Amino acid sequence: MAKYLASTGFGLKRPAKLPETPVPPIPKVEESKSDVASVQYSAYRTGLSNHRTGLSEHRTSLSEYRTDLSTHRTDLSTERTEMSMRRTGMSFQRTRMSADRTLMSVIRTSLSLISFGFTIFQVFEKLRDSGTITHAAAPRNFGIALVVLGIAMLVIGTVYHMQFMLGLRHERHEMAASGLVHAESRFPPSMTLITAFILLLIGLAAIFSMVFQVGPFS
Repeated sequence: MAKYLASTGFGLKRPAKLPETPVPPIPKVEESKSDVASVQYSAYRTGLSNHRTGLSEHRTSLSEYRTDLSTHRTDLSTERTEMSMRRTGMSFQRTRMSADRTLMSVIRTSLSLISFGFTIFQVFEKLRDSGTITHAAAPRNFGIALVVLGIAMLVIGTVYHMQFMLGLRHERHEMAASGLVHAESRFPPSMTLITAFILLLIGLAAIFSMVFQVGPFS
């Protein structure tokens, strides 16, 4: 503890150990000389008082040292609490970023399904129009199914992401109101969520063009 306090620069120094001073011995007096005995006993009581005074001063020094240690421990606890609040606030940001990465994985998978299904549909549609094949219903339906699966997966992932983020924001606000986190940094708009909405619109336009043969992708 002493090395730690010295390294932190607080300069708390334990009072030196009180030298062991023996209690003044009881004087031997002659009962026949009462005046001399009274003086000797008075001197003895004075010695005892001085001894007790020294012990009291040492106890006072130790009490002040303990008070300084308690104050120092309180300051350290306050700093640790502050650091814990900061770490908790940063953990919310890390959780938000993890949710964005999860949504990005859903976007990649949905984009693969939509693009692959649309490609299959267009290839067999062009082969049928050129007369290379006569029937393309099965591959066309398979392409449409892939696009629908990609759109459904994107919708489910987006809804889950929005519910999770709303719950995370609500929990963060409650902890901030309770004084557990500072909540100084705000949650910025999620570009991943905006991208998911744009891809959803593209997927809906693609499936509309595939089914009704109208639209930008027909």
